[in-house]
Amino acid sequence: MVFAMSDDVLSLSQFKSDATRLLDQVRDEPKTLVLTQNGRARAVVEDYAQYQARERAMLMLKLLAEGERDASRGDTVPQAEVFAALRQRLQAQRDETASGKDS
Repeated sequence: MVFAMSDDVLSLSQFKSDATRLLDQVRDEPKTLVLTQNGRARAVVEDYAQYQARERAMLMLKLLAEGERDASRGDTVPQAEVFAALRQRLQAQRDETASGKDS
């Protein structure tokens, strides 16, 4: 889903005088409020779900960049080795859980 994000710029005093309505508006519309103090941008207000989605997207981009960097350096591990190591870890966890239940 793609949203067109718009930024509204408000003074902190404007925001405080109408905070409830503005927070409802931010929740209902994909927008970001930029709050100013003494004419300078000081804070950003956005819906929490929108914030979480952007944070997940940024994390994914960071992981992709790290993967590309590792691949360009030749710092890779064959897929079969990765899955074998994961299977061993899962089996060790299952064994540990099973032994804890028997005690």
